[in-house]
Amino acid sequence: MAQTFQPFEMERMMSKWENAVEYNLSESGVHPMIIRELIDDADDIDALLDTEINYPQANGLPALRERIAALYEESRPEQVLVTVGCIEANYLALHTLLEPGDEMAMMLPNYMQLWGVARNRGIQIRPFYLREENDWALDMGDAVTEKTRLIAVCNPNNPTGYILTEDEMDEIVRQAERVGAWILADEVYAGTERLTDRETPSFRGRYDRVLANGSLSKAYGIPGLRIGWTVGPENTVDDMWARREYITISAGMLSNKLAEIALRPQVRRRILRRTRDYIRRGYPVLEEWMNSQGGLFDVVPPQAAAIAFVRYHLNVNSTEFVNRLIREKSVLIVPGDQFGMDRHFRISYGLSPERLEPALERIEELLNEYTAS
Repeated sequence: MAQTFQPFEMERMMSKWENAVEYNLSESGVHPMIIRELIDDADDIDALLDTEINYPQANGLPALRERIAALYEESRPEQVLVTVGCIEANYLALHTLLEPGDEMAMMLPNYMQLWGVARNRGIQIRPFYLREENDWALDMGDAVTEKTRLIAVCNPNNPTGYILTEDEMDEIVRQAERVGAWILADEVYAGTERLTDRETPSFRGRYDRVLANGSLSKAYGIPGLRIGWTVGPENTVDDMWARREYITISAGMLSNKLAEIALRPQVRRRILRRTRDYIRRGYPVLEEWMNSQGGLFDVVPPQAAAIAFVRYHLNVNSTEFVNRLIREKSVLIVPGDQFGMDRHFRISYGLSPERLEPALERIEELLNEYTAS
């Protein structure tokens, strides 16, 4: 008997509304770059204009895979697969490493793609948690058993912006080693640190059964390139490559070329400075606004990413609130329901004040209507 399809609720909502509202505060990256910001070299522009718009090397242009491999210790281009966003890398990992009936331990709250893919594939999910009452500290509990084939983490975390400590990372590795499980590490927010210039370390290199997945969408502010990657053992990466030949075959030629430019060391440093500037200017604007709302909000300040996961004190369901916000105020944020945590919302602050402040004013208008009634 066919299993009921589990849609990806957050992406369903964002797909329908993110380009239809006046103010989109649902995105978890910073305000996107324009091409003129990315490329400031006339020779690079000429080279792009002379590019033959053919299929690229299907697992990623060699020059791009070299750039990605250089981000991870003791990694080679042969251990890299360039994907259509990190979302494809995550999808391929589950379809490569797990079969229906297998068991996966998953960090919650989290970007819920893997949860939905697992549900649709008949994979059993055992959650472990970041605890809000402990400032989102890790609580593995008894989630990892002898049947666990894979442990899924997101670090820095979406939606909380929490960065695992070294001890917490070591604990996840110990649990994986104990049962021989894979670690699937979604690391797309590395480079978005709010309080430090030290980049969040990867799980890659801490254990031999790790897939480290990343992308240019969040820390780099160029989500429209749709470039992601996985880095792991060469045979496993090749198995993932074989499976993607049934779906996307490759990312686009121009996206590969632009991604290679973005990951050149000097360009990458400039992009990450831009990203952190948006985050460090934007959070005080959001924080001041929340503090002005008379105790309506509680939040553990995010350590990374351009998002905050905010608890609110209103007797209204989060999806109901967000649907009204879309219809009546033309503002989009993400309801906590879509992370399994009602009375919360995820909100972006990685924008200029000129975009962020008017959006917050509109949210406040709706809040006032609720508090007045």
